[in-house]
Amino acid sequence: MSAQDLAGAVAVVTGGGSGIGRATAVALARAGTTVAVTDVDAVAAAEAVAQVHATGAEGDAFVVDVTDEGAVEDLHAAVVERWGGLHLAVNAAGVPGTYAALAEQTTTDWDRTIGINLTGVFLCLRAQVPRMVEGGGGAVVNVSSAAGQMGFANLPAYVASKHGVIGLTRSVALEVAHRGVRVNAVCPGSIRTPMLEGFAGGDEAMLDAMGRQAPMRRLGTPEEVADAIVWLLGDGARFVTGQALGVDGGVLAT
Repeated sequence: MSAQDLAGAVAVVTGGGSGIGRATAVALARAGTTVAVTDVDAVAAAEAVAQVHATGAEGDAFVVDVTDEGAVEDLHAAVVERWGGLHLAVNAAGVPGTYAALAEQTTTDWDRTIGINLTGVFLCLRAQVPRMVEGGGGAVVNVSSAAGQMGFANLPAYVASKHGVIGLTRSVALEVAHRGVRVNAVCPGSIRTPMLEGFAGGDEAMLDAMGRQAPMRRLGTPEEVADAIVWLLGDGARFVTGQALGVDGGVLAT
C-alpha cells in the first residue's frame, strides 16, 4: 500500500479531541483512513471517535499525555500491533501558554508550554518516523502556528515552542527524505477553536478583533486547517517536505 494513499491508511492524531485535531481526525476518516485519536481528555477523545465512526471509518480513542515518553511509545506500538502499521501522523496537541510579560513568566509556565508544544512533538516524531520507515514510508504534519514564523509580545514560551516545531520539522524532514517519509508543518493563524476561545475568555469582541487583524478579515475554521493538513498528507503533496504552510488568512504575507 502506498503510504500517501489515504484510503486504507492508518493515522495517529494527537490532540484529536477538539479543535484542529478533531477536525483533522474527521477529515481523514472521510478520506477512508483508520484514525487513532489521542488526547488527555478521555471524553473529548471519545466524542471525536464517535464522529470518526459516523463517517464509516474505523478508529479508536487513546488517552495519552504527549509529554509522557513511555505513554507515547506505548501508543504507537499499540497502533501498529492493532492495525498492522502506521502511515500518517498529525501532531496537533498543544497549549497556548501563559499570556504575560517575560519578567512575569515562571519556569513552571515555560516548562509546561515547551514540554507539550515542542518536546511532545519530538517524542511523537521519535515514535512515528522509524515505524513509517520500517513500513515503507509515510507522512507527518506537525501543527505549528503563525507564531512560529513571527513574534508576539507577552507569549514567549508559546512563540518559542512553535518556532521550535518548525525547526524540528525541517531537521527531521531532511533526515528521512530519502527514506520515503515526508515531514511538514502547518502554521495556523487565528482559528476559532476551544483553545482560542479560552485564550480570549469567551469575549466575542476580542475574537472578532483577532479575526479582523488578518487580511481576509475573519477567523479561520478548524476544518480549513484540516483540509490543508490532509492535502499535505496526501499524494498531491508527494514532492513536498520540510515546509511550513501558512493557513492564516494572509497574516504571514504582511
